[in-house]
Amino acid sequence: MEQIYTIPINEAFEKGMEGGTCDCPLCKLYDKLEKKEVEMALGPSMMEPATRIQTNEKGFCPEHFEMLVAQNNSLSLALVLESHLMTLKDKMDGNLLTTIFGGKAKNHLKTSKGICGTCFICERLEPNFKRMIENTVLLYAYDPEFKAKLRAQKYFCLPHYHQLIEYAKNKLDKQKYNDFFKDMSEVQNKYFEKIIKDVSWYCKKFDYRYDSEPWYDSKDAVERAIRFLSSGVAPEKK
Repeated sequence: MEQIYTIPINEAFEKGMEGGTCDCPLCKLYDKLEKKEVEMALGPSMMEPATRIQTNEKGFCPEHFEMLVAQNNSLSLALVLESHLMTLKDKMDGNLLTTIFGGKAKNHLKTSKGICGTCFICERLEPNFKRMIENTVLLYAYDPEFKAKLRAQKYFCLPHYHQLIEYAKNKLDKQKYNDFFKDMSEVQNKYFEKIIKDVSWYCKKFDYRYDSEPWYDSKDAVERAIRFLSSGVAPEKK
């Protein structure tokens, strides 16, 4: 069932089967999609009228503004910001009738409220990632080789675990769903036990009675627990 749209999914799950840092395969897919969208926002397509209209209207969320700054493409970002700011200012000012009849305050409130919570990148990511969720479930249902890859994962972060289970429940027949849930829950339960054990041992290491004991796998237990509970990567220790 190898199709162009399933290749990145298979690659992420194959990576998840390897040793070393264990991450949710869906987080890997999301990060890859997000990086592509961030690069696109400051790439050649930013000059296309359809793209510029959207960035002018929607702007970016704080997280994606940070990622855009990290691209070290200050001129492109400044050009995007220039037209975005001008669009917002025009909306707030309105036309002559707005000035005459005292509607500026209403425009200011409407425009400032409208820009809060909108993001060009987030709104492009959502439907693309939803398709990744859907295709992951369908791969499991119809590709026997993919089932083995899923069973071999270290874990799925809880937000993506929920999305996968919910989609499977709504789209698969009863038997396929039961099989999917069984395999997914076995992966999760195994990692639940491990992360609880590692976090507990991490806590014990602050007790002088355990000072001479080894850390085992607990040194990064806090960061791994955060990645497990919330999709994304926990901040590095300072």
